[in-house]
Amino acid sequence: MSQGAESQPSPHGPVVAPVVLDTNIVLDLLLFQDPATLTLRAELAGNRLQWIATVPMRDELARVLTYPYIVKSLQHHGISATEVLAGFDAQAQIHVAAPRASAVCKDADDQIFIDLAVDHQACLLSKDKAVLCMKKRLLALSVKVLKAIE
Repeated sequence: MSQGAESQPSPHGPVVAPVVLDTNIVLDLLLFQDPATLTLRAELAGNRLQWIATVPMRDELARVLTYPYIVKSLQHHGISATEVLAGFDAQAQIHVAAPRASAVCKDADDQIFIDLAVDHQACLLSKDKAVLCMKKRLLALSVKVLKAIE
């Protein structure tokens, strides 16, 4: 299994490890086709990772897809915002919003990702500095923060 996402075997087969993707990672995966997401893509397709998300996360993605520089990227890649959101809908398992975690992020926009990761003891993928600086605090809450699945 990939670094940071470990599943525990059960009598009924392997348990799929949950992973939370912040909005920039989602864009890398669904829009930019960033090579750093190749392993993540394979792990999701092979059902070794389960991408978990919330409705507010989808709402944030929809909002970001309207930013002028993202609209230009959508046009450049020949993909629509609707297609990106359809990719989100097809791959992410929606959960109810998690309660606020004891670890609080300096960037309030990132808190929903931290809350869900802590609530599900999931790996959190983010390149955001405000999240990355919390690695040790989140690890104490059974959340591994990574920039990418390797």
